[in-house]
Amino acid sequence: MAPPDPSTVRFDGPWIHRDIHANGIRFHTAEVGAAAPEAPLVILLHGFADFWWSWRHQLTALSSEGYRAVAVDLRGYGDSDKPPRGYDGWTLAGDIAGLIRAMGYGEATLVGHADGGLVCWATAILHTRLVRSIALVSSPHPISLKQAVLRDRHQRRALLPPFVSYQLPWRPERRLTRDEGAEIERLIRERSGPGWVDNPEFEVVHSRMRSAIQIPGTAHCTLEYQRWAFRSQFRPDGSRFMAAMDQKLRMPVLHIHGDLDPYVLADTVRRSHQFAPSQNLFTVTGVGHYAHWESPERVNAALLDHLKP
Repeated sequence: MAPPDPSTVRFDGPWIHRDIHANGIRFHTAEVGAAAPEAPLVILLHGFADFWWSWRHQLTALSSEGYRAVAVDLRGYGDSDKPPRGYDGWTLAGDIAGLIRAMGYGEATLVGHADGGLVCWATAILHTRLVRSIALVSSPHPISLKQAVLRDRHQRRALLPPFVSYQLPWRPERRLTRDEGAEIERLIRERSGPGWVDNPEFEVVHSRMRSAIQIPGTAHCTLEYQRWAFRSQFRPDGSRFMAAMDQKLRMPVLHIHGDLDPYVLADTVRRSHQFAPSQNLFTVTGVGHYAHWESPERVNAALLDHLKP
């Protein structure tokens, strides 16, 4: 069977698909309707092995309240370009800064899940003037995450085995794509709350994510995020990045976390307070790592409250 074309992620719906050039590459984005020119910009950034559709519930909820909500296929994902390089924290932050400017805005609120949340942290620190606030779903500050892995055996046991396994060449790519992306469904089942797999939406979610990971080049680019995060710890570029991250954010920060998340633990999320004194922790009961899918109504309410002037 031929691998899916990148355009297959452009699902029909209440959204408009666009191509935006920023930081030297082309990004695919989706937004609902034509927002008023003065509408505040909210950029939504997905996590590992995901794509823009992760934010389908948030796109409609935010746009209905007058925000210009834009979900992005990050570098290497979905129908965005898949360059061989640029999966370091500096470049990823530059991608989002470039997108904000390319859309004609001077600032935006960033919302990110997991890896997308780490891009939020980096952009907020490296391009502070362009970021009004950030909201995160299970995505601690990168230094807090590193500290937790080193000091907390429970977090180390949850995160380190898959993280280390992704450092091997080519074998992880084959694992993510074989059997039509069955590994993606396994990860979703493993990291979700127990009620999510019984949700009627579950079959659609894992089917679309399994297809998206098989787009040529996507699995490799997905893993390059993980590989840079690990390997840079032993190189000067990683030391410089962590040094740059070692500062306190003064902007509003919302952190949304499912209380049943088995992958990013609550104590790890709370550690981020040292880098974001204004962090507001919103715990969503009964859900796991994908709170924005598993309980969209509660997550949307928290986001809208966070976005109020």
